[in-house]
Amino acid sequence: MDPLLLASAQQLARQIRQREVTSEQVVGTHIAYLRQVNPHLNAIVHDRYEAALGEARRADQLTAAGGELPPLHGVPCTIKECFAFEGMPHTSGLVARRGRVATADAPAVARLRAAGAIPLGVTNLSELCMWMESNNRVYGRCHNPYDLGRTAGGSSGGEGAVIGAGGSPFGLGSDVGGSIRMPAFFNGVFGHKPSPGLVPSSGQHPPAYGRIWRYAVTGPICRRAEDIYPLMRVLSGPDDSDPSFAQPATLRDPATVDLRGLRVLDVAPLRFPGVDRRLLEAQARAADALGRAGARVQRAQFPELNDAVEIWSSMMAIEAGPPFVEQLGDGRAVAVLPEFLRLLVGRSAHTLPALGLAVLERAVKSSPARM
Repeated sequence: MDPLLLASAQQLARQIRQREVTSEQVVGTHIAYLRQVNPHLNAIVHDRYEAALGEARRADQLTAAGGELPPLHGVPCTIKECFAFEGMPHTSGLVARRGRVATADAPAVARLRAAGAIPLGVTNLSELCMWMESNNRVYGRCHNPYDLGRTAGGSSGGEGAVIGAGGSPFGLGSDVGGSIRMPAFFNGVFGHKPSPGLVPSSGQHPPAYGRIWRYAVTGPICRRAEDIYPLMRVLSGPDDSDPSFAQPATLRDPATVDLRGLRVLDVAPLRFPGVDRRLLEAQARAADALGRAGARVQRAQFPELNDAVEIWSSMMAIEAGPPFVEQLGDGRAVAVLPEFLRLLVGRSAHTLPALGLAVLERAVKSSPARM
């Protein structure tokens, strides 16, 4: 594999600034590779390869002119399709939004572009970003680069797959219940769900409501861990259109964290899902490494995690905002039972998880105390 497809965003930016390689070479190498692998992955659902090459040439002109360059100057990236990206589809995998095109950039997208990043396209996701698999009736299913018969995770599965395959050094994802973390885990890359009040989540669909603004956040997915903090520096900062900034957080340099005396909880898995023995062994090695570095590692169990799915679903359902059944119809309530029947014969406009979530939400709202 070409070394450019294995380098971090920081390495690529450094090589471009030092004129060891051009942005056009970096972007072109990624595009050529994506033309080979994306037909198998279905990770990038709408590309902008020619526009990206044009931006790369302009970046090289700026490099040649000298002067100060932005931190991600000339580096390619990808964007989850739920984020508004001017001129690109903005459906969130919802058939009712097919043909919808963004007219402006979401704040997080704008910040990446202002920092010099060059988006190659937008990536696959689950329907309305609400499942752990990236499959929808607009774009179809995204596949894992290590085994095309397995899932890439969700809802930012397109990002996980394209970065895990080597097609992009980093991308922009969103996370309310694991949507950055699971695709990163499934595809062997690095993802970070930031604390609320750091990165604006406005400009994505579906928008959050009520306290959900505190849970639904925007963050990076990248092939190298060294990129997480520099990307967070680019993405972080106040945004007047984002309610989560009513309680802003402060981004701290991880290099300033003293592990000595830091309390680390090593949480044991309980009921569901089952965890592979090798993963448990890897977790134990990580805990041991932190302990050797001076952290106070404690083995912990939280029986409440047995009900984590129910707790999370209930919190999502009882918040203010349009019911999920209306979001499925982009403002008009979907008749769930007829859609289930259409699903049985392969004619529904919705996926099984999306319809199931609509049913669960109805159950929660009909009996919130019990849930």
